[in-house]
Amino acid sequence: MSGFSRLKQGDALLIIDVQADFLAGGSLAVPNGDAVVAPLNEWIARFKAAGLPIFATLDWHPADHCSFREQQGAWPAHCVADTPGARLAGGLALPPDTLRVAKGTERDTDAYSGFSGTDLDLQLRRAAVGRLFVGGLATDYCVLQSVLDALRLGYRVVLLRAAIRAVDVQPGDGERAVAAMVTAGATVVED
Repeated sequence: MSGFSRLKQGDALLIIDVQADFLAGGSLAVPNGDAVVAPLNEWIARFKAAGLPIFATLDWHPADHCSFREQQGAWPAHCVADTPGARLAGGLALPPDTLRVAKGTERDTDAYSGFSGTDLDLQLRRAAVGRLFVGGLATDYCVLQSVLDALRLGYRVVLLRAAIRAVDVQPGDGERAVAAMVTAGATVVED
């Protein structure tokens, strides 16, 4: 963990959309998406031990969301509110006090970023967060947009490389997304 072994006040863990529909067998499974759970659990344990806050975003769509193919969107129906596919991954060891943020809740508004149409920024500021450690799904969509918004809002961002996976609609989308986040100011930690 080279320079990131010492967590400090002002740090928070932000877990992006690690939900059943994005995992193996889900309606919009991210290739190897399940592989993010173990490294995220290690980070969750570190943050719990340090007494630092953990946030989790969730796609939480109405059944007729504009991003769904049935509505002329790009994706199969996924993460419909209050369905098994919208649940956080069963193996994710989130503590009960994890602050959960639902996004994409409006029928006619798509939201890749955890900051889009949510109170995530307000919650982070209330918790006096200045640095976000970010992992989750998918690198080239919701992680990318959340990290770019966090940087624009003035947060320092540490991208947890072992805890992200890409959709890669076009081969290399995930790597291009990582490069874009680094160019925008994110720091990458490999383990």
